[in-house]
Amino acid sequence: MRVLVLGGTTEARQLYGLLEQAGARFDVTVSLAGATRAPVLPRLAVRIGGFGGVDGLRDWLVAHRTDAVIDATHPFAVRMSGNAAQACARAGVALLRVERPGWTPVEGDRWIRVDDMQAAARALGTTPRRVLLTVGRKDLLPFHHAGGHDWLLRSVDRPDASLLPPGARVLQARGPFDVAAEEALLRDERIDVVITKNSGGAATYAKLAAARALGLPVIMVDRPPVAAAPTVADATAAMAWLERLYAHASPTRREV
Repeated sequence: MRVLVLGGTTEARQLYGLLEQAGARFDVTVSLAGATRAPVLPRLAVRIGGFGGVDGLRDWLVAHRTDAVIDATHPFAVRMSGNAAQACARAGVALLRVERPGWTPVEGDRWIRVDDMQAAARALGTTPRRVLLTVGRKDLLPFHHAGGHDWLLRSVDRPDASLLPPGARVLQARGPFDVAAEEALLRDERIDVVITKNSGGAATYAKLAAARALGLPVIMVDRPPVAAAPTVADATAAMAWLERLYAHASPTRREV
């Protein structure tokens, strides 16, 4: 069975491991957008770069006689998820999205929930503050003219200098992070407010627990709506879906 995995997340990497263990039953191609300069690569066939929109992805699926697509992209990768939904519908290919649950506030959290990055920048106000900005390197422009704040940007890769808010310092780091280290960072940097997006998952949750412990506000960018698709929460459920699909495939199709 030919499978395309749109990857790049923790859940995708967990799924790669399960697919590697599954052996020859699944002929897997992993697609990475190329946004991360040094991605963690699986022991599977990998392609890096875009498909050329909906039509390009549909053509790729047809040309490679793809049976199933698993969209394990980031919860904020709205365009890619939308393209996958449309392309799979046009090509008649089964689609599943792996979408980790979002974070929810608990007692002691001081969240300021906003709809997008522009609203997050406005929520900072005009009084200078020391900000830990953890929204990735592609969503920085709204903060470029957000006022005279002191910015500490944390990102896996260093952003282009032209995108950085004035005077921003960059901390390159990849999760998972632990609460004690996050508390130390917030204290040492005298952070007043954290800005993040609701990515969900355990790898970067520690900053929220640390902000809670220190009584700091968190400006939380809510997830954007994505195209409708069958959805599971983790790699194990995605693998079970693939196994069911394989079990119901015709013997002839399995051997193609």
